[in-house]
Amino acid sequence: MIVEERFVTYINLLSGENTPLLEEIEKEAHESGIPIIRRETQSLLKVLLALRKPQRILEVGTAIGFSALFMAEYNPAGGHITTIENYEKRIPIARDNFERAGRADQIILLEGDAADVLKELSGPYDMIFMDAAKGQYIHFLEDVMRLLAPEGLLVSDNVLQDGDIIESRFAVTRRNRTIHKRMREYLYCLTHHPRLTTSVLTVGDGVAVSVAGPDGADC
Repeated sequence: MIVEERFVTYINLLSGENTPLLEEIEKEAHESGIPIIRRETQSLLKVLLALRKPQRILEVGTAIGFSALFMAEYNPAGGHITTIENYEKRIPIARDNFERAGRADQIILLEGDAADVLKELSGPYDMIFMDAAKGQYIHFLEDVMRLLAPEGLLVSDNVLQDGDIIESRFAVTRRNRTIHKRMREYLYCLTHHPRLTTSVLTVGDGVAVSVAGPDGADC
């Protein structure tokens, strides 16, 4: 927990409920132990969608489809969403959820390793939402920047790792050190990239919000 739990609980109470289907899918995810975007992150996404009204969204990391459906529901522009998932057991659940919501024509799910799928895509995308394997963000970044439209929005979730990101690598468990190192590299790159203006927020498990400028050099 990055922010004191009482504040998080209070803020989440203010945000109200989502549509009945989103509430149902969120409940199913929690019961199955499947991580989805936290309530605080949902509120932030609503604001960003309202501000930018993206026509084309790319999501890296579908899970069971909650965040894709959330963005489809709260994007004033409607728009089209392409989402990528590699975990075979979650793909049919996500597809079923898209059908349940009547969004199968609006959301296209691409199966496979994002590192491979991203290379096959052509942009530009007005918004890219990163919510996949945290240790891979830095490896996805070159293709993400290629696909991101000028003035496009890059939103990266779970970047503060429940606060572990500020710790020395020797203070985190050995099995998490590689992820810790790569996420620090990713955040440095976002905040020093010549084409990006980035703010790292203590929302949920940490969200980095980046706005792209004109084409520029790589990080």
